[in-house]
Amino acid sequence: MSGLEAILSDPAYHDYLAILKGARNGLVYGVKVRFPHALIMAILFGRGDWQTRLKAIYRATKQHALNLAKFVSLYKTLLLLQKKANGGKERSFDTFIAGLIGGYVVFGERSAVNEQIVLYVCSRVVASFLSRAKTPYSSATPAAPGRPLPPDSTQFSIFAAVCWGAVMWLFNERGETVQPGMFNSMTYLYRDSEHWNSLRTLLWHNK
Repeated sequence: MSGLEAILSDPAYHDYLAILKGARNGLVYGVKVRFPHALIMAILFGRGDWQTRLKAIYRATKQHALNLAKFVSLYKTLLLLQKKANGGKERSFDTFIAGLIGGYVVFGERSAVNEQIVLYVCSRVVASFLSRAKTPYSSATPAAPGRPLPPDSTQFSIFAAVCWGAVMWLFNERGETVQPGMFNSMTYLYRDSEHWNSLRTLLWHNK
């Protein structure tokens, strides 16, 4: 056992073991994120009996978890290869190249799960262009270099208004372009609320 511990603490193996740990964390995080989401969506919008819904939950959770594990391990592997090719030095654009290749290989195939993940990442990338506020998210914690800062409040207000105005117009005028999960949610909120035939379907049941 001491031999194994020596390997785990040996800096020579650190980069290789980080790939393994990254795959592990991607798998665990994917299950934690996707399972409750898939469960709620199955309850609210699922079709068929519960056996069919449970299979759908399992497939979505499995795909999300495995894809995150694949991406993290591939990303770290590509970083390591670039570092070795550059004489052990890291370059700022290595992360972009690794993310570019990893994103194409792992998330390039269109599926409902991949589409949700890519749109989630895209929204964060777009929002990152907003100017940052001077104070951190929590006033109790001082801002540290590299730690997230909230967006400027004025720019965020404009960003929020444009996003909601655009998505409501798209939902009403170009519904075929809206991501299916969001389309189902918006249908539930805005179109289903236009119809009822009794007090029961007005307040208790949607339909």
